[in-house]
Amino acid sequence: QVQLVESGGGLVQPGGSLRLSCAASGFTFSHYAIGWFRQAPGKEREGVSCISASGGSTYYLNSVKGRFTISRDNAKNTVYLQMNSLKPEDTAVYYCATDQGCVQQYADWGQGTQVTVSS
Repeated sequence: QVQLVESGGGLVQPGGSLRLSCAASGFTFSHYAIGWFRQAPGKEREGVSCISASGGSTYYLNSVKGRFTISRDNAKNTVYLQMNSLKPEDTAVYYCATDQGCVQQYADWGQGTQVTVSS
């Protein structure tokens, strides 16, 4: 069955960096776009970024453009989210998910990884 496992979260000071990883199994990874979304306490789920199946197209939430970079390694069935210049408002649980067409229609997602940006 589809399995997505996020890792790489943690506590970081404002201005710091983290790299999240999403390891996938149970489906033909190279055929699927993969998205990252986040959810903070008391807030709605928010799509952060997405990468097409080939990796040729990427999409970002306006507030993370220029700070976050999504990439994928189809040989390793893994998607990455490099997050730089982190801000307190980036604090949330981050999830990776299958998202065909990068339209934020998430079919399957992992257990999430907590990102906390605080001094």
